[in-house]
Order: sequence, then structure tokens, then C-alpha cells
Amino acid sequence: MEKYILEICCYNLNSALIAADAGGDRVELCTDPASGGTTPGIGLIKSVRKKIGIELYPIIRIRGGDFLFSEEEFDVMLHEVTACKSAGCDGVVFGMLLPDGRVDKIHSSKLVEKAYPMGVCFHRAFDWTVNPFEAMEDIIEIGCERILTSGQQPKAILGASLIKDLITQADGRIQIMPGAGVRAENIADLKKETGATQFHSSASVLKKSSMDFVQPFMIEDQSVVMADRREIEEMILQLRT
Repeated sequence: MEKYILEICCYNLNSALIAADAGGDRVELCTDPASGGTTPGIGLIKSVRKKIGIELYPIIRIRGGDFLFSEEEFDVMLHEVTACKSAGCDGVVFGMLLPDGRVDKIHSSKLVEKAYPMGVCFHRAFDWTVNPFEAMEDIIEIGCERILTSGQQPKAILGASLIKDLITQADGRIQIMPGAGVRAENIADLKKETGATQFHSSASVLKKSSMDFVQPFMIEDQSVVMADRREIEEMILQLRT
């Protein structure tokens, strides 16, 4: 029977605990969901590493916005990779592009080298590349083990055709992992339409604040993005059937 992997994108410690306890296979650890995920602090990374036994891959993305980074930002990324290695992480997640939409192979290779022996996943910066097939070959060449992609569409289910074609071209040389909008309602269709064996989901819900007192003059929403245990369990069930 095919082995299917479910990675859960977690934005806080409690979500990582839920993901591990519900049967998830891997945690991609981030902060700042509004920007699409940025690098978590080392305190959070160490706490999650101490408390969960499944694979842990923090994202190395030091700011929101595009994936064109300066030399100064790249230097920070190198330090973040070193910190993740020291914390006992299994791998890291990053993506760097050139102004023309190609993969930044030179800097990416240096990050892969710095990360070794940790694994490396190239994140959805891939979906902003000018030619996804050439980009995949570049990512294979620099030594990444996996690509997270929505098939260059807002949601993975919309990009299923491209994801399938990428998996065909990859021919086992790298894992192509659908992500973005992956839920229990569509993961079985994604599995069937793409042939993917690894899937990425935040499985998230908005959890309202538990505060008894709410300052009436403050209008900010204090809800937090949290992993949904039942959603994770249902996705796992869909992958096993």
C-alpha cells in the first residue's frame, strides 16, 4: 500500500501539539499567517522540538512579500538555518527567486549546504516562477528533497493538472507536495488527480479569545489561527481509504 504523508502548517505551539497528537506526519512551523508564514522565533522552535516527536521543518522566510532577498537578508537566513540545526530540527523550508522569476540557484545552494544534514523543502515561491518545469529541475539540482506547490494557482485543487505533470516529469527524483486550500473535502480528489503522496495543509480554524474581559474601545480581532484536530483526522482517513 502507498505511504501517504500529511504535513500540517502550524503557527503556534498548541497547533503543533494538535497536529502531532492527531496523527500528522510532519509540522511546518511558521508565524504570521496573514503574510503567508514567516520564520518562527528560536524559543518557539525549541519548545515545539521538545514536545513533538514527528518531523519538524521551520520556514526560513524572514519577512512577508516577495521572494527576492538582499544580501543582508540572505545573511540572516543563513543564521536562521544554523539555529534550526542547533535546535534539532529535521529540516527547513525556504524559497529564493531572481528578479526574472527563475530560482536563485546560487543562494539556494548555499542554504542547502548550510542546512546539511537536515532536509530542505522549497516552498511556494515555486508558484511565482516563470517556468515551473525549469524551476523544478533547478531545485532538484541544488539538492532539495521536496517542493510545496499549488500548481501556480491560488488553490492546489485548481492547479492539479500542473501538479500531475510536475510529478510525471520528476519521476521520483523529488517529492511534489500539493498545498494551499487542501482540506478533507478535496484531499481525496487531489490524491486521485495528481498522483501525489505527500500533502500540505494548515487544517486551520479561527479560535476566539478566551478572555473574560474585553476592552470595549479596542476593535482588533483577538482570534488566533489554530489547527483543527477533526480536520486533520478526517484528512488522514481520506488518505487511507
